[in-house]
Amino acid sequence: MAAMTAQLAEAKKKAEDEAEQAAILEESKKKLAKDLEALQRQVEDLTAANDKLERSKKKIAAELEDANIDLETQRQKVSELEKKQKNFDKILAEEKAVSEQLGTEKEAAEKEARDKETLVLSLKRELDDSNVKIEELERVRRQLQSELDELVNNQGTADKNVHELEKAKRSLESQLAELKAQNEELEDELQLTEDAKLRLEVNMQALRAQFERDIQAKEEQAEEKRRGILKQLRDLEAELDEERKQRAAAVSARKKLEGDIKELESQTELHIKVKEDALKQLKKSQQQCKEAVREAEECRASRDELAAGCKEAERKAKAMEAEVLQLAEEVAAAERARRAAEAERDELLEEVNSSNSKGSLLIDEKRRLEARIATLEEEIEEEQSTNELLQDRARKAQLAAEQAQADLAAERSAFQKQESQRLLLERQNKELKAKLAELETAQRTKTKATIAALESKISNLEEQLEVEAKERLAGQKTNRKLDKKIKELLMQLEDERRHADQYKEQVEKSNTRVKTLKRQLDEAEEEIAREKAQKRKAQRECEDMLESHESMTREINNLKSKLSLKI
Repeated sequence: MAAMTAQLAEAKKKAEDEAEQAAILEESKKKLAKDLEALQRQVEDLTAANDKLERSKKKIAAELEDANIDLETQRQKVSELEKKQKNFDKILAEEKAVSEQLGTEKEAAEKEARDKETLVLSLKRELDDSNVKIEELERVRRQLQSELDELVNNQGTADKNVHELEKAKRSLESQLAELKAQNEELEDELQLTEDAKLRLEVNMQALRAQFERDIQAKEEQAEEKRRGILKQLRDLEAELDEERKQRAAAVSARKKLEGDIKELESQTELHIKVKEDALKQLKKSQQQCKEAVREAEECRASRDELAAGCKEAERKAKAMEAEVLQLAEEVAAAERARRAAEAERDELLEEVNSSNSKGSLLIDEKRRLEARIATLEEEIEEEQSTNELLQDRARKAQLAAEQAQADLAAERSAFQKQESQRLLLERQNKELKAKLAELETAQRTKTKATIAALESKISNLEEQLEVEAKERLAGQKTNRKLDKKIKELLMQLEDERRHADQYKEQVEKSNTRVKTLKRQLDEAEEEIAREKAQKRKAQRECEDMLESHESMTREINNLKSKLSLKI
């Protein structure tokens, strides 16, 4: 019984150890499930991060596309600006040619005006000479008139002065002939001068009108071109400002793109680190799975040992039940023997009582009976104590058997629970292995594809950034050229404006000069009119002188005839 109790205690201890190991295994399983859940969350986070990274790449690609579109727009604008620059250069060349033509026409007009002025001055000098000659003739006429008057007053001395008078007459006739020829030449020159003046006046009026019309048209064209040039300059400045703004926006977008690329690189590094951590966690989970498998194997071995122990305990329990039955039979036999001994004792006591009542029993028989009774009582007491011991052992054996059955039921329940847990763990382990393998394969494939795509995108971005940098440098160079051209255009415009002002000033001077020439022509015309009047007066005086000469000739002839008559 003691050995059986010890075996039951040992089996119970083993069952407790197995239950503790099962609890530890359950705790490991829970921990593994938590680790797997955490790993799944990490995988989900990594997937979300990859999705976010993919969206970022798409966004960056869209921004690059927009940047390319903006760059193409800038190129088109630069091309348009170059075309406008060429048109502007062409307009400036035309304006310069027109300005040169106007300068040539102005010089021609000034030369013609100078020639006309020279002619007017020449005519004025000739008129002055004519006036001098007329004055001289007037002086001679007065002198002759004085001489005639003196001759008339001194008729008595006529003979003396006949030769002098004839000589004076011949001289006067010669002078009159010369004066007449000069007057005729002067009349011709005056007529030519009048005709030239009229032609000059008509030409000057036509030239002045045409010149004024041309000047007004050229001024209007110059003003229109100046307004057009100013408008083009304003448009160019606005386009340059817009291009500068767009260039600043492109630089800002490029900086933002570079920041996005750096952020993308940092995210890539972070994702690589997360991937490495996930791989480490996967390896750790695989190691934990291996540990769980090993523990499951140990649990299976312990289960087998527990099953063997349970079978042994069951066998021992059956043996104890058999022993308990045997003890119960022995107790029943002892009880029967005790009752038989008690019955025999009672019979002996009755015999003793009957012998006492009869009073004639033998002492030896009495002693024998008393000894037998004492022996029977001792045997009864011994049987009672043995019976009590057997009953006690039977109760203990019964309790031990019940406890063994309860322990066996508990062991069976624990065994079944461990078996179900083992099956569950094996199934979960297989699922985890398959899922981990699938996740590892998918993650490796996706990570490789993502890394390859990222490297390709980064390479493309670097190439695009390099191209954009070159195009930006080219755009800056073009902008500097445009700025230089605009400065040159502004300088040319300023020169044209200065030339236009000078030209306008020259036109005003020319107008003033034309007015002066017109005034001089008017004065010359007035002078010619005065000369005509003086000429007519001189002609009348000449006629008067001729009449006086004829009269003097008649008088001289009369005097000659009188003298001849006297002689």
